[in-house]
Amino acid sequence: MNFPIDKFQALRTPFYYYDTQLLDQTLDEAKRCLYADYHLHYAVKACTNPQVLRHIVAAGLGADCVSGGEIRACLDAGFPADKIVFAGVGKSDWEIELALMADIFCFNVESIPELEVINELAQRHGKVARVAFRINPNVGAHTHDNITTGLAENKFGIAWEQTQEVIERSRQMSHIECIGLHFHIGSQILDMDDFATLALRINELQEVLDTYGIRLPHINVGGGLGIDYQEPDEHPIPNFRDYFGTFHRYLRLRQGQQLHFELGRSLVAQCGSLITRVLYVKPTSLKRFVIVDAGMTDLIRPALYDAYHRIDNLSRQDGDEVYDVVGPICESSDVFVRDYHMPTTFRGDLLALRSAGAYGEIMASQYNCRALPVGHTDEELCRQ
Repeated sequence: MNFPIDKFQALRTPFYYYDTQLLDQTLDEAKRCLYADYHLHYAVKACTNPQVLRHIVAAGLGADCVSGGEIRACLDAGFPADKIVFAGVGKSDWEIELALMADIFCFNVESIPELEVINELAQRHGKVARVAFRINPNVGAHTHDNITTGLAENKFGIAWEQTQEVIERSRQMSHIECIGLHFHIGSQILDMDDFATLALRINELQEVLDTYGIRLPHINVGGGLGIDYQEPDEHPIPNFRDYFGTFHRYLRLRQGQQLHFELGRSLVAQCGSLITRVLYVKPTSLKRFVIVDAGMTDLIRPALYDAYHRIDNLSRQDGDEVYDVVGPICESSDVFVRDYHMPTTFRGDLLALRSAGAYGEIMASQYNCRALPVGHTDEELCRQ
């Protein structure tokens, strides 16, 4: 990734920087690797920066939303309503009504009580709600426990053995149209065997449903494809060919079935970086701390998941020192990385925390009454 460091000097830090050229290349590659009857929705929770959304809309993707706020953001950004799916284990009434009135493509329903509420609200507004049932496949994923979603112990989805029951129940509701099944097993998954296992579980379920004469037109396998946080420059674009190819190889779609994906991190993570300025270099008897003006309020992933983000010193390349890079927040967990090798670093240096385009700006908070970080793009800075 190229950083316009001369443009950065005049900007107030911390801020997010988005390389929209890399974003466009990533979107093009993902679309190029799709098979016929495959549909790609962007998981909006990863990043809702308006300029990022504009590029995703231009690429023709649909949207996967998990809140009414995300639905509004997508409609405002220009996503067609008939390409929006609405997921989430706790949809409130106003969010359901917003989606109904917008006539979105589909609700991903996670429980029978939710189904009953959607039917009631759809009847009140004279609508028919299209739904897909999120089924919990009880498939583990090789990822962090906090972002594993496909096990029976997780809060997400309907129990595997209830699938036929909920489909039959939906067919008795006058304002519900059941059009598909939805699955999602987790995030930041790099082992394609996890997706192969999911595909085989879906095959098992469809075979069972065949015995009841149930065949649905849409299958949604969620997302979860991970990225290379260690070496973002070596692998700026994920291996979409292997990802889509795994489902093509193992998933047995019925004739005419459409397959849907909900990718977020893999589309936007590598195009975004958090740019921060060094406030102080503080030596102690045990450590050398680089204290920066960004903190866990700006990028919470390291504190929340013990996540790794590569850090590049944009101001200099000479020397090799070991530092803990920390923020200014009054919490001991406000640490980006420990015992990290970097060029010899000084006050005023600009650092880039890489691979932060997903779950970075969108998860920022105002703890300690801090201002939210702004986002800048390469297009914007080139115009200045």
